[in-house]
Amino acid sequence: MRVLRCAMMTVLLAFCAPAFAELLNGSSQHLSMRLVAESAQPRAGAPLTIAIATTPEQGWHGYWRVPGDAGFPATFDWTLPKGVTAGEPEWPVPTTLLIAGLMNYVYEAPYAPLVTLQVPAGLAAGTKLPIRLKTSYLVCSATICVPEEQALSLDLVIGDGAATQADAFAGWRRAIPKPLDAQATYAVSADGVRIAVPIPASAEVKDAFFFPVTVGAIDYAAPQTVTRVGDTLTIATKGKPAGPIEGVLRIGDGLGLSVKATPGVLPQAAPTQNVWITALVAFAGAVLGGLILNIMPCVFPILSLKALSLARGGASEKDARGEALAYTAGVVIVCLGLGAAILGLRAGGSAVGWAFQLQHPAAIVVLLLLSVAIAFNLSGLFEVPTPRFAGESGASGAFATGALAAFIATPCTGPFMGAALGAALVLPWPAALAVFAGLGIGLALPFLAIGFVPALRRFLPRPGAWMETFRRILSVPMFLTAIALGWVLGRQAGVESLTLALVAALAIGVVLWIGGLRQHKGKAFGWAALVALALIFVGSAALIAQAPAEAKTAAPTDAAFTEAKLASLRAEKRPVFVYFTADWCLTCKVNEKAAIETAGVRDAFAKHNVAVLIGDWTDGDPVMGRFIQAHNRAGVPLYLYYAPGAAEPTVLPQVLTPGLLEGLGA
Repeated sequence: MRVLRCAMMTVLLAFCAPAFAELLNGSSQHLSMRLVAESAQPRAGAPLTIAIATTPEQGWHGYWRVPGDAGFPATFDWTLPKGVTAGEPEWPVPTTLLIAGLMNYVYEAPYAPLVTLQVPAGLAAGTKLPIRLKTSYLVCSATICVPEEQALSLDLVIGDGAATQADAFAGWRRAIPKPLDAQATYAVSADGVRIAVPIPASAEVKDAFFFPVTVGAIDYAAPQTVTRVGDTLTIATKGKPAGPIEGVLRIGDGLGLSVKATPGVLPQAAPTQNVWITALVAFAGAVLGGLILNIMPCVFPILSLKALSLARGGASEKDARGEALAYTAGVVIVCLGLGAAILGLRAGGSAVGWAFQLQHPAAIVVLLLLSVAIAFNLSGLFEVPTPRFAGESGASGAFATGALAAFIATPCTGPFMGAALGAALVLPWPAALAVFAGLGIGLALPFLAIGFVPALRRFLPRPGAWMETFRRILSVPMFLTAIALGWVLGRQAGVESLTLALVAALAIGVVLWIGGLRQHKGKAFGWAALVALALIFVGSAALIAQAPAEAKTAAPTDAAFTEAKLASLRAEKRPVFVYFTADWCLTCKVNEKAAIETAGVRDAFAKHNVAVLIGDWTDGDPVMGRFIQAHNRAGVPLYLYYAPGAAEPTVLPQVLTPGLLEGLGA
């Protein structure tokens, strides 16, 4: 490395030697510089942005903050009034220039580093602010390099802070790399380093190139191979970084993203040529996963009551098919809406997955109150007014019932569903939405079949008084769902939020009881009651969303998942079982009580020295979310087993058994 540096300095000196004669002859500067303030009259106590507007002479170039293989970065020596401080320069995206095998990161067109000055408070209007800057830098042409210095000055006065150079600064700021609101990862191999940057598939990227800020992380002159599959852009080049890599990813002409990459698992994306095969497999998995959702306690009562409504109403073939299609439309539209929201949030850089809304207490409150209202309806406290929901006939009621079933099923996941939705996140958006639609089709399939196959309707029990009893029985799982959601809310947002939700649930019960009394007397439910219900729903959700969250009980420190802890355990050659869970995930909690936390599994893990790490994704931790995504999952549960010495983990099924876990490490 030292020999290489000496060689580069030799080349640099060879470039610079002819320049001394030019300096002695009094030649002009090759970089034209001036200081420009965003406001000619900055406000006391407010930040002020200064641009170092620079224009290279034709055929010459200046250097970026990291010059590359040759050159050196500019230095800035500020002389500022008392109390004024200057931040670090923000540099625009550079371009590349390869000379004699040396890679240079340069500017050949006008550019402007931006520096933020903090003006102290308490200065009177009209106070003078003399700004002085002495800068030293290297400027080069294709044949020679010249070290130069400039002394720049700018005189301002304290005023109202009005922007006087808004248009110019808007253009300069567009060239400053924007921070990427997502964690990049990298992996080192014998061939070099691969850096995976999460960028939504819908975001346009042109002429991608990675400029490292971390010195020595990569070989500056090595070619960079850029591949893009789904929501991940990967740069492969030569290098052996030892820690985090910081840099700028160019995504277009003068456009870039500030990136920080840490060692980790690179996302496994489907090859482009197999993308539609992957989409078909994911679609089939989503249909099966949606079909299984129908047996969940929050969905089964709605489906059962809707199916029995056909038997009770003696619907004609046309009406039965119409209701089945309307129910399916409601389910699919909600699933598509949730899918579009996930893809849209991911396009903005968020690492969200299925049931992302349950990471927010307000959404849990809405589900809790909705479950309470449905349970009271099933128990006979009141009849749902227009628009008709579960148990009522008509296309509008069927559509609303389907939408309700899809929305209330979001805390659940199961076999086939996790892998299918995980695949959707790396597919092009039309294919991804098709997978989410497949989930809705699977969820609607039983009622769709009942509506279109008369033979299935004949298997339904005949109407009778037993239906009212059965309806009240169906209220039990809905009350249990409400209790479970209350537990989740208490864990996530604290006792005060849970108390507020219980008060809201009680208020809903009172309003529904009053409305039910009116219905029993042959009167309408009442618009006043509907308005009261809406106010309770919206008001309680808003109050809980703003309430400060209490500290929740976390996993034991030695069992809480981090990528560093996982790497340390694997380095010790220990078998590791990692599971990702969330308080709002019903499947997760069933697996934990029925399999993971059993005495037999604990004894087997102790016998085989299996380490256990718990990833709690209740609050939607973005770092954990990206790790989950890297294993082709859209959410929890996710179960991984790392055998000693294995390169990749074994992804376990989403429904666990004690026997399966007891065999790990054997």
